[in-house]
Amino acid sequence: MTVKTAAQLVQEAKSAIENLTPDQVEAELSAGKATLVDVRDAPELASGTISGSIHASRGMLEFYADPSSPYHKPELNPDDRIILHCASGGRSALAARALQSLGYKNVAHLDGGFKAWQAAGKPANS
Repeated sequence: MTVKTAAQLVQEAKSAIENLTPDQVEAELSAGKATLVDVRDAPELASGTISGSIHASRGMLEFYADPSSPYHKPELNPDDRIILHCASGGRSALAARALQSLGYKNVAHLDGGFKAWQAAGKPANS
């Protein structure tokens, strides 16, 4: 068995998913074409959130995203455009890969996460 680092897993995920800039995410949200999912842990939300995002912590994401799960969130539909974000882009890249494994066909993540969103001067709720 080949052992990998967390950084290697993130790089592999990023090479297999759609990586979006803050401008691209903002455009999709403005057009009403995507559901934005914040996979950060609950305490991290205190640093701010992106308007309209739904919270689904990384630890529970697969259960929230699986329509057959008793924990399923109806906002997570395998047929919809789903964009994920975390703080800096690692967890959301891994989460996007997980959703692909669950049959989500149109999934992407905000490369650089909430930090990139803020650095780009995009609006956030505090």
